[in-house]
Amino acid sequence: MAVMTSTPVEFERAVDYRHEITARADRVRLLHVPLRRYLMIEGNALPGSQGFGAAIGTLYPVAYTLHFALKRRGIEAPVGALEGLYWVDQEGPITTAAFRASPDARNPWSWRLMLPVPDAANDEDIRAAVHDATAKRHPPLIEQLRCDAWEEGPVAQLMHIGPYEAEPDTLERLQQAIAEAGLRLRGCHHEIYISDPNHTRPERIKTLLRQPVEP
Repeated sequence: MAVMTSTPVEFERAVDYRHEITARADRVRLLHVPLRRYLMIEGNALPGSQGFGAAIGTLYPVAYTLHFALKRRGIEAPVGALEGLYWVDQEGPITTAAFRASPDARNPWSWRLMLPVPDAANDEDIRAAVHDATAKRHPPLIEQLRCDAWEEGPVAQLMHIGPYEAEPDTLERLQQAIAEAGLRLRGCHHEIYISDPNHTRPERIKTLLRQPVEP
């Protein structure tokens, strides 16, 4: 894996959202993630549990309702990838040791699941999408859904290819590269789910691992 060690460290500026969620499995990418709005739901149920699934089952109906409303106006705005921020006790980085812990030991973990809001959508579009999705689909956690703007800023990211349980090795490589670049961790562990695990073999699942950083 190529490690960036030049001084000062340079961060790419992504062209658009799709460019932001691009990474390689053999090279850490440094970039600046700009201000963006997201649909968000927080919780602390284990990934794969009923509560985690209910959050996903609330985000997507609203996101697709918004997508089709924009499409009727001639605006192409595909639904983005599901994203998750994870932390233990309080928002901040997660050590690789904590990440390697058994699922039972992850009960204190908290998360924020997110879907990006298209740039073309205004506040009224979002309110209408929430209203229509609630009336038609009855998402289970709609009262917990919110839309907030967030600028993640400088990050390092690396693509993990394989089953979720093998992520710790990739995370360790990412954190090592961050340290060797003279940077330190800040903010929450961030995962972006590029592949649909229901339609992808475990060894081919792509998950972008992202970590906010600072000098």
